[in-house]
Amino acid sequence: MAKYPASLERLIYELQFLPTVGPKSASRLAFYLLGASDERVRALTQAMLDVKARLTSCSRCGNLAEGGLCEICRDPRRNAKLLCVVATARDLMAMEGAGEYKGLYHVLGGLISPLDGIGPDQLNIDSLLARLQQEPIEEVILSTNPTVSGEATALYINNIIKDKGLTVTRLASGLPIGADLEYTDPMTISRAFSNRRPI
Repeated sequence: MAKYPASLERLIYELQFLPTVGPKSASRLAFYLLGASDERVRALTQAMLDVKARLTSCSRCGNLAEGGLCEICRDPRRNAKLLCVVATARDLMAMEGAGEYKGLYHVLGGLISPLDGIGPDQLNIDSLLARLQQEPIEEVILSTNPTVSGEATALYINNIIKDKGLTVTRLASGLPIGADLEYTDPMTISRAFSNRRPI
């Protein structure tokens, strides 16, 4: 079997470190880059270098930011009485994509997962507690995923803030739009029943 030139082999190898990219996808990407203009490859390379050099964590909420505060924390139109707690900046972006929520966020930086060696001390929980003391927050919305780790994290946070005089809520979970009951797992159906509301 013919081998690729060493530089192309290295590119294919490095591309396989990207999520969901296996050998075939890495090869396709490498050949795309090989055929792309020098300008396109330089722009892509510069964008990757820029994001590594410029992006930091927001000093207030933990979201991605260029500078001290992220755009959401700098926006005076956001409702400062609402705080949505999410695991990652990607979760925050998903919430923003829905266009419904207009409050502030707090990014934990992960979820409690003892099997992975992640406990409360590895998450941004101390900064969450500090914000609850310093800011005019009235409601905390726990928006972690409905997984074992997400539920454990939400329960932990609820237990340490429930006596602070705040309203603590959890995102509803249940049947997604377009779901077929016969293919839905029992836990999801159970949640859908528990979270039912009048129409």
